[in-house]
Amino acid sequence: MSALSPASAAGAASAQPTGQQWTIGHGPFEATVVEVGGGLRTLTRDGVDVVAGYAADETCASGRGQQLMPWPNRIRDGRYTFGGTEHQLPITEVPRGNASHGLVRWALWELVEIEDDMVTVGYRLHPQPGWDHFLDLRTTYLIDDSGLVVTAAARNVGPSAAPFGYGAHPYLAIGDTLLPDVELTIPARTWLEVDERMLPSATHPVEGEPLDFREPRRVGDVRLDTAYTDVLRDDDGMWRCTVGAADRSATLWADAAFPWLQVFTAIAEDRKGAVGIAAEPMTCPADVFNSGDGLVVLEPGEEWTGTWGISPA
Repeated sequence: MSALSPASAAGAASAQPTGQQWTIGHGPFEATVVEVGGGLRTLTRDGVDVVAGYAADETCASGRGQQLMPWPNRIRDGRYTFGGTEHQLPITEVPRGNASHGLVRWALWELVEIEDDMVTVGYRLHPQPGWDHFLDLRTTYLIDDSGLVVTAAARNVGPSAAPFGYGAHPYLAIGDTLLPDVELTIPARTWLEVDERMLPSATHPVEGEPLDFREPRRVGDVRLDTAYTDVLRDDDGMWRCTVGAADRSATLWADAAFPWLQVFTAIAEDRKGAVGIAAEPMTCPADVFNSGDGLVVLEPGEEWTGTWGISPA
């Protein structure tokens, strides 16, 4: 077996589990975007975590900062029919028998453009088992005075219509604050009930239920892995989900492209790694390729785009 050349050995020694790291900043803010999945690894203000990310020498766990395309959440049994053809996706959530969180979160994204305060990454999604389409995916991360602004785009560059959904999976950091003491605001009128496989079974109004966080209140004994819809938008057209801890507060906002959001508290309860609550902007709920609820259908040459962001208080 031949030995590594000095250059190869240096490259192996410096390799990171999430590939290349692109760091941008503006004022007190700094963010790092990674090659593997094109996701957000860190976001800080004056060195304090705004998102609960992970270290450069760690593999991304619990979906931290990942992009979920061409569908978020789950597809039942990995099976769906589109354009009259039945498809079978690989089962990536084996215990529940689902295809989970899309096809790009472990893919190698390319650097498209970088400036001091902005980075754009891209990925060409090709046909593969269970997926027949060509999509050009682009995500731009920009830091301005408000914090982080993320604009995602998907263009159908293939010859036929393609189904599409998008989600992002950032965790808003809560530091040392215990989950019951976190103040949470979720601007939505309806929540989605799921079965034991985390697949949709019914929708319910939040009115009068423990899952109603339309007005800010402490989490208490409520535990969430819950999708919400019928979102309440402010005058600028954005909805805003806020996570408030003892020493920090942050708001995840999203534009009209996102009629759904998911809130997930388990990481904040088990205290493993950096601690935060996931606030996930989504275009659709789980099993969208079967239900069609919120499904985006991109015709050849058509592009979807959506913008969301994180603003610390």
